[in-house]
Amino acid sequence: MTTTTSATPPAATTAGTAHPLHTPVIAWFEAHARDLPWRRPEAGAWGVMVSEFMLQQTPVNRVLPMYEQWLARWPRPADLAAEPPGEAVRAWGRLGYPRRALRLHAAATAITERHGGEVPDDHAELLALPGVGEYTAAAVASFAYGRRHAVLDTNVRRVFARAVTGVEYPPNATTAAERRLARELLPGEEAVAARWAAATMELGALVCTARSPECGRCPIAGDCAWRAAGSPAHDGPPRRGQTYAGTDRQVRGRLLAVLREAHGPVPQAALDAVWDEPVQRARALDGLVADGLVEPLEGARYRLPLT
Repeated sequence: MTTTTSATPPAATTAGTAHPLHTPVIAWFEAHARDLPWRRPEAGAWGVMVSEFMLQQTPVNRVLPMYEQWLARWPRPADLAAEPPGEAVRAWGRLGYPRRALRLHAAATAITERHGGEVPDDHAELLALPGVGEYTAAAVASFAYGRRHAVLDTNVRRVFARAVTGVEYPPNATTAAERRLARELLPGEEAVAARWAAATMELGALVCTARSPECGRCPIAGDCAWRAAGSPAHDGPPRRGQTYAGTDRQVRGRLLAVLREAHGPVPQAALDAVWDEPVQRARALDGLVADGLVEPLEGARYRLPLT
């Protein structure tokens, strides 16, 4: 016998059954979804995977030009795998968090070696790829192959927090309760579930935003638990990102910029010139070496990784 507990969100349903939010959210998506290149059929699974790596902590407008350049140069995983990982770091440009480039290169190498160069459609096989976590595996399986998986990014979590659980913001880290709710809300049909995943993500990105939600444009405003509760304020606004100026991240970025522009080893003196404070500069360079983004050579020289 199934027992209902207070931990079960009031608007949740048994997994696979229709939910009142499905139709309006998917209909809104059909009318208002952005025309993004990774959503087009010609993108394929590799295009979807590249977009998912690039979009982590980076806005769409910054990703778009880099995505196009990346796919023009490396239209298949095998094309990327055939080049040194340092070339992936070089091509990553100023997207930030360049370890993503190394992880994408490692994933491309594994796809080439284990899967004949084709991005797998199985969630477990995707999850086994280097650099692919729970979210990315579900996103690729869902968006590229139309599989039925709960895809929980920050935007989706915020939509579910407001519309279903009645709070302004989700917890800082994804909880078991959020995963359970996402599974309960998932449509039963694969094709509909994949559309639902994309639609809820887009709704959070364009309408149910973190700081200025446009409830007047929301297709489910009348069914939103947070609005029904009077839009109670959270303990505080969502956390702001770390200030960039003066941080180790900025120093790392400047050091990498010198190495990306060079086509051979770079002497220590050229790196020393980009940042005056020697202790922070050395710490940032050591971090780049430890992360595998930079290779130290004899004679106080450095380069992007070749292996």
